[in-house]
Amino acid sequence: MGTTKGKSSKSGASDGTDSPEKLWDLIRHIRFAMFTTRHGDGHLHSRPMTTQNGKEDEQDRLWFFMSRQGDPVEDIEAEPTVSVSYADPDSDRYVSVSGSARVVDDRSKVGALWSKLAGAWFPAGVDDPDLALVEVVITHAHYWDVKDNKVTQVYKMTKAAITGRPPEMGESGEVRMQ
Repeated sequence: MGTTKGKSSKSGASDGTDSPEKLWDLIRHIRFAMFTTRHGDGHLHSRPMTTQNGKEDEQDRLWFFMSRQGDPVEDIEAEPTVSVSYADPDSDRYVSVSGSARVVDDRSKVGALWSKLAGAWFPAGVDDPDLALVEVVITHAHYWDVKDNKVTQVYKMTKAAITGRPPEMGESGEVRMQ
């Protein structure tokens, strides 16, 4: 795993003990992420993807299934640095992950991560020749986690508008894996 560093922010306090476990607590139940690559024309391209990690895979990497024919795989092969963003607006949790991606040829890992939902995209199953297993080795994550309910948030924002002092709206922190 790597070292971790917590960081305080104006929007809240982090106690300096941010850990990979904190990251997984925030993203574990968010099924979809926006996976961003740099396209050949230099532009950033984001697409919704389903994180395939199971509880046993909550370490320093994310797993995704992608089409070998699709732009994301081509983009990753040209430029492996990616960003993966998670959002849970109902819980006011947001996470931005940076890392390095690559296609991994590991049929046993594909089998371990496989689900019926993946079969909707890859009807030939784990042996679908179009199926690419993509590993993202996490280098850094930044998160925003608001604990207050909506009424308290509105109160804090109103108070900040009146006093001219920024509101404390939860915590923001960093997790460094490498």
